[in-house]
Amino acid sequence: MTSTVSSQTATVYPDSDGKPMADNTKQFRWIVTIKENLELLFGDRPDVFVAGDLLWYPVQGNNKLRQAPDAMVVFGRPKGDRGSYRQWNEDDIAPQVVFEILSPGNRLAEMIRKFKFYEQYGVEEYYVYDPDDIELTGWVRRDEALTDIEEMNGWVSPLLQVRFVLGDELELYRPDGQRFFTMSELEQRAKAAEERAETAEERARAAEALLARYRDRFGDLNGKNAVGE
Repeated sequence: MTSTVSSQTATVYPDSDGKPMADNTKQFRWIVTIKENLELLFGDRPDVFVAGDLLWYPVQGNNKLRQAPDAMVVFGRPKGDRGSYRQWNEDDIAPQVVFEILSPGNRLAEMIRKFKFYEQYGVEEYYVYDPDDIELTGWVRRDEALTDIEEMNGWVSPLLQVRFVLGDELELYRPDGQRFFTMSELEQRAKAAEERAETAEERARAAEALLARYRDRFGDLNGKNAVGE
């Protein structure tokens, strides 16, 4: 008897395309900054999945049809580790927001292919940032097409509620007005907060010690006085 295996069962979906995440340190820093700050922004939302440089396969049975956005956000999917984002295993929910960070190695033909892919397979918001020329381009879905955002400076993402500001470089602001920080900046802020907590704890211990000395000398605070008894 000859056994047959369906093409879908036999299809292998690699977790890597063999390409580096970034071509240089600047591109890498921006990818990490955007991805990690988006993680922090939606840290209390169990139904929002954020990933960076993760292969997205939109169609089951076709392992050639794929992209690995520098950062992507998927509303309606749980957090958790994945080797790749296989859309048919994710309630057929496509990533709604995608970021790409340009490097000198990016080619126009490559970026056109990415745009067509994201437009065809359901991305709602698509942002491309060139950190060398400080140029930000964005598209938002209207009907079935991704449409240019005419003015990106001051633009607020409809889904993320993140505000984009262009100056000497791109700055992104959370809905609470806090700026996206690099990982080194976040570490410095965490260290400063820890030092402030330690200082506050030391002050509290000093106050407790002073109160204890007061009680030893003058009695408790319930009207009794060691001197007058």
